[in-house]
Amino acid sequence: MKLFLDSRLLIKYAFMAIAIVIAVASLVFSNRLVKELAKEERNKIEIWAAATELLAKSDENTDMNLVLQILQSNKTIPVILYDKTSETVTANNIKLPAKDVHGFLLKKTDEFARKHDPIPLEEFNQYVYYDDSFILKRLQAYPYVQLLAISIFIALAFFALMSSQKAQQNKVWAGLSKETAHQLGTPISSLIAWMEYLRLKEIDPALMDEMGKDVHRLEVIAERFSKIGSASDIKPVAWQEAVRQSVAYLEKRISDKVELVFDFPRSPAIILLNESLFSWVIENLTKNAVDAMSGQGVITYSMGEKGKYYFLDITDTGKGLAKSKFNTIFMPGFTTKERGWGLGLSLVKRIVETYHGGKIFVKQSEIGKGSTFRILLRKG
Repeated sequence: MKLFLDSRLLIKYAFMAIAIVIAVASLVFSNRLVKELAKEERNKIEIWAAATELLAKSDENTDMNLVLQILQSNKTIPVILYDKTSETVTANNIKLPAKDVHGFLLKKTDEFARKHDPIPLEEFNQYVYYDDSFILKRLQAYPYVQLLAISIFIALAFFALMSSQKAQQNKVWAGLSKETAHQLGTPISSLIAWMEYLRLKEIDPALMDEMGKDVHRLEVIAERFSKIGSASDIKPVAWQEAVRQSVAYLEKRISDKVELVFDFPRSPAIILLNESLFSWVIENLTKNAVDAMSGQGVITYSMGEKGKYYFLDITDTGKGLAKSKFNTIFMPGFTTKERGWGLGLSLVKRIVETYHGGKIFVKQSEIGKGSTFRILLRKG
């Protein structure tokens, strides 16, 4: 199961790496095209500037047809010709305002100069300022728009895939749970009948009481399984009492070297709870804490309120967790034990978040000192 989890994470990382490589390659290729086009536009403007200078030098006997063709051929690149001597400004391919055209063009020269070095016409003390063409600007923005569109598409596809997988997992969980409850029903009924028979034989009442508790425990487990996938049957309860009742069964069945400490407020913390399912959460976290402490240490149950929520902290003095495992421990298949399927904490998370609309996470943990799990549930 751990190998499956590792391979799944490896596939995700490989997918992300391939996506990053494609994105970087796209940006590099587009950037190269932009540089080549910018260089070509620079050459065009230099030719345009030379044609402008030649036009200024010409006399009435000079054939200016070619020069005029060059000047008229620029229909895409914004150009400003600034004469420093007369401080006149002329423009081409620029949309001009209705007022203060001169001031507008002077501001544009500063803007253009920050992008490209102006081309001097030294003989006439004039300078040619130019901006990128509309095509070049679109080409500069295109890879980012493309990457954004691809990212949104991949995110939606990934979200749809995850939702589909989650829905499928929920069906598997529900089907497996209901079938388990159904299969448990027959032997539990048989055990109840046998207990009634043994009572007629005058068996030690104390022994029968303990057997009765275990049979009742099996009934509770079967009920829990039957409720997975069904509408959550929640009702207002005092959280302190629900936690104490959940721990009560385990208290006599765990090591005497494990001390259970309850730090609860006096006033009832009323929340909406499905006690049958939630007791599963407390028992699972308690068992994990006992295992983490190797059957010796202290488990503390602390309760308080935080804004709209009540919180329950379950703290052990066990071996602790590395920070990198804080999220992965809730994933199906993850386990630190030699035996087990790694489904306990995944089911805990499902019960807390899906059935109760709460949150569960590792609040803190330190290797060799212990861990604290926090559960947040809305006030009832």
